[in-house]
Amino acid sequence: MQRRSFLRGIGIAAAVSAVVTPTMVMAAAPKGPNNLGFDAAVNAITGGKKVTVSSKVHMRAPEIAENGAVVPITVTVDSPMTDSDYIRAIHILASKNGNVRCVDVMLTPANGIAMFAARIKLGTSQDVVAIVETSKGEFLRASQNVKVTIGGCG
Repeated sequence: MQRRSFLRGIGIAAAVSAVVTPTMVMAAAPKGPNNLGFDAAVNAITGGKKVTVSSKVHMRAPEIAENGAVVPITVTVDSPMTDSDYIRAIHILASKNGNVRCVDVMLTPANGIAMFAARIKLGTSQDVVAIVETSKGEFLRASQNVKVTIGGCG
């Protein structure tokens, strides 16, 4: 009888540890760069510096996206792209996605044109924001609201 009680106790302990341990690990998991909210992601990119809306940054995105899984985004920046004055990075963020940071592109004067195009995934209707970092340490911004619909109906 003692052996059966012992084996039953081992089985219960194994079952409890199989359920409790993953739950505790998931609850204590540290937040990584993909778990940041919109404001925290902007601060991570800019280091807390001011971001100004600029007419130099041109962002093209559809007003209504029929399929949120493939939303085309194009960002172009008016810049001479010389060794002393160029665009260092273009960041594309989706304000309500679980992963706010969609794209981070690093550029050099060798690129010639400060332009990037991609297709991003949007979970719901939201603002898409482009943050541009210049070689002078300035941060510029452009944004556009994109409505994600089923079948393209507004």
